[in-house]
Amino acid sequence: MKPRSILLPLLGVLYPFLVYVGMATVPPHVFALALAAAWLLRVPTLLRAPGGRWMLGVALGYCVLLAASGESSLLRWYPTLISLFLLLAFGLSLVAGTPMVERIARAREPDLPAAAIPYTRKVTWVWTGFFVFNAALSAALTLWASLRWWTLYNGLIVYFIMGALFAGEWLLRRRLRVGA
Repeated sequence: MKPRSILLPLLGVLYPFLVYVGMATVPPHVFALALAAAWLLRVPTLLRAPGGRWMLGVALGYCVLLAASGESSLLRWYPTLISLFLLLAFGLSLVAGTPMVERIARAREPDLPAAAIPYTRKVTWVWTGFFVFNAALSAALTLWASLRWWTLYNGLIVYFIMGALFAGEWLLRRRLRVGA
């Protein structure tokens, strides 16, 4: 695995804590440069991915806005932006092309049974719903909560929720395979 393939996800996981610790002392343009560099490292992958170009454009636009404005409160909108990216990616895959969860399943199991296709569509709907919920809650915390609550949710609680979704889906899938 290449270091750049883990840089953006790692930055995403650490981001709320970096903002919490550095918001008062690190200028917003430094955050903007670090985020832009992380996105630019992923250019080769993003240019091949469906929707990668517009994601890259919006992310870099966010970085430019953050750097130009110097407004540290904009730092808290990044998790909402990422949730909206994922919402669009999962949601649009339900409308056009192959549902996202089916794509992920086929990467692991290219000869996915036809009976699994409706299931992957349902799971894609579940993740789409999660990203709606997460984007809304992250935005609400950005607007109305303290930095401490924002960091707690975006840096910890959301990962427990995602872990519960992964674990629940894995258990259900195992149960369905045993019953089949």
